[in-house]
Amino acid sequence: MSDTEGKVTSKDTEEVIMEATFRAISKHGYADLRMRDIGEEMEMTRQVIHYHFDGKYDLLSSFLEYIIDQYEGSVDVDEDADPQAELAVRIDQCLFGPEFGEFDHWDRMKVFHELYSHAQNDEQHREIFNSHYEGMRDSIVEVVEKGMEEGVFHTVDAERMGQLITDVIHAARGRKISLGHDNAPEDARRAIDEFILDSLYVDDELQQRQT
Repeated sequence: MSDTEGKVTSKDTEEVIMEATFRAISKHGYADLRMRDIGEEMEMTRQVIHYHFDGKYDLLSSFLEYIIDQYEGSVDVDEDADPQAELAVRIDQCLFGPEFGEFDHWDRMKVFHELYSHAQNDEQHREIFNSHYEGMRDSIVEVVEKGMEEGVFHTVDAERMGQLITDVIHAARGRKISLGHDNAPEDARRAIDEFILDSLYVDDELQQRQT
């Protein structure tokens, strides 16, 4: 075992492998990816990959969960935030992402969407993506329901509202990544404000009459 391998925990090692997988997929793509490519992106020996994962498919399934966990654990909402502020934070985080180190949000989204494009032929990966989609949608639904309870949002079908906003976010990210429309996220954010949120928010004067 090398000195590098001896100084890290199992969790550290898996994170090193995950980040090496980012670099390898970014260079070689998902379809042509080999375990050797991942090994070449890390200082540890390639055998450490086989110690932690039962082959390429097991590694990529764990990698997909790793990407999703990074996003699901990165939404930072102030406990005292009102529903409008919380909804804005969640939308912005989904569209523009949190800050990362080596790979920025869009580097990671490119890899995410490449795996996403193959999910139609992979039941296990499709289930992982479905779980992520539902979690993203449900977090928006919860804020909309909270806003309606507090009287700051008009009464709407919260499930459909959450799905609509989530679908707009997914479409904008895909348009930027697949079609090269760099302004798609900003365009989508303005459209969400103008055509969705402006009609959702109860204005201050009406809110005062209701309270």
